[in-house]
Amino acid sequence: MSINIHCISPSKVVRGKGAWNKSLDLITKLCKKPLIVGRSSSTKIIRSTFKKDLFLKGIQSVSFELDHDCCELDIQNAYLISKNNNCDGIIAAGGGKVLDAGKLIADLLGINCITVPLSASTCAGWTSLSNIYTPDGKFLKDVTLSRCPNLLIFDHSIVRDAPPRTLASGIADAVAKWYESSLTSSTSQDGFVQQAVQMARVLRDQLFLNGYKAFSDPLSKSWETVAEGCALTAGIIGGLGGARCRTAAAHPIHNGLTQIAYTKKPLHGELVGFGLLVQLHLEERNSKSQLPKQAKSQLINFFSELNLPVSIDSICPRNMTSNELHKACKFACNANSDIHQLPFPINEKELFDAIQSFRYSSTSSKIRINNF
Repeated sequence: MSINIHCISPSKVVRGKGAWNKSLDLITKLCKKPLIVGRSSSTKIIRSTFKKDLFLKGIQSVSFELDHDCCELDIQNAYLISKNNNCDGIIAAGGGKVLDAGKLIADLLGINCITVPLSASTCAGWTSLSNIYTPDGKFLKDVTLSRCPNLLIFDHSIVRDAPPRTLASGIADAVAKWYESSLTSSTSQDGFVQQAVQMARVLRDQLFLNGYKAFSDPLSKSWETVAEGCALTAGIIGGLGGARCRTAAAHPIHNGLTQIAYTKKPLHGELVGFGLLVQLHLEERNSKSQLPKQAKSQLINFFSELNLPVSIDSICPRNMTSNELHKACKFACNANSDIHQLPFPINEKELFDAIQSFRYSSTSSKIRINNF
């Protein structure tokens, strides 16, 4: 067996109602002058509360607001501010791109990292990976970090208040773990990989059983199962199984679709979920089995209940011409893309045709991107 290095999980995870307050003493042991990284104006009041709470514990923090997605310009600016203020830790509080930015800044500086997801939209608070984008949101690359965060704080009281759309996005991103990992790892003899794939299957089943209830009732027990599944368990799967359990076609299609402009910007999981439908369509074309077709039909119904996109027009592209779509497909199929982990060959034209088969949706399943 070849040598594998796994960054499986944060050093500590604090989860549940009031997790932030419960974690303050842990934070004092990790840093004395952290940089608090955030972005959204809608969550600025939460970060201001964090700053006050830390001050009462004797921690003098510095605030930094990202101007864009997790991009090199923002990373550079945050790096310099942290160095100039002698910050000894990073507290990243926000959605997936904020968490990715915070992890990368901490890794570059070699200081402790604390992630505080403010929604359950991705598992970025858990992992040792950061996705890098251009300032206007086009995916560039992913960066493998030296470790997972030192501390992850998943406070139910905070995350429950996030828009339901973010949870739906997290569900789509998390359910993709099974469909991607089971496809790319089906022949693996690695015990870790096999165990991670089975975790992904259990997570998928939990999301199917509890997803709509969680989406429609954030005070339900189902919400706890689903939110933690999206933000925490999905991260364990990638950490345990490694790169083989992270991606097949759904995520590379997401990366390609970020290359085009939108009237209302879709969330990460919304594009991954649509990419998953396209992946299953490709499997259906390249397999004699009926399972991909059945899974696609099941997911279309499930995603429609959660107001997730099930067609290319439902993610609201600004100008979806053939040239724009070819641009997305070309990026998704570049030589280094993980889409080539599929058990059959794939090229730009085949992907273009597959996406075109999802060109239109019924009005009942069309997501309204501007609905929060």
